[in-house]
Amino acid sequence: MDQRYMNRLFKCLFLMTALALASQAQAEDASKLVAKYNCLGCHAVDKKIVGPSYKEVAARYRGQKDAEAMLMKEVRSGVQGKWGGKVPMPPQQIGENDLRTIVRWVLAQ
Repeated sequence: MDQRYMNRLFKCLFLMTALALASQAQAEDASKLVAKYNCLGCHAVDKKIVGPSYKEVAARYRGQKDAEAMLMKEVRSGVQGKWGGKVPMPPQQIGENDLRTIVRWVLAQ
C-alpha cells in the first residue's frame, strides 16, 4: 500500500473513533440528565411506563427535519393526549443545553 492510502485510512479510522467516543460521551451525559430531571419516572428506553418509550418517540419523529425543535417545544410546554395516555406530561423546566442533549439522545434511539 502506498503512503497516501495509509494516511487516508489512518485519518478515517481516527475520525470514526472520535465520533464513537463523542457519541458515547453524549449518551452518558443524556443518561445523567434524564435521571437528574426525573424523566425515568414516566419514560424508559424500550417500554411504556406512564409516557411512551424513548424508542416510540424516536420512531414517531424519524425523518422529520424539524423533529428536534418540535420535541423540545413539547417538552417545554407539556403534552396531553398525543400519545393516547390519560396522564398529561406537564411542562418541564429544563435548561436549553440540557434539553437539547436529552432530545438528541431520545431521537437517536
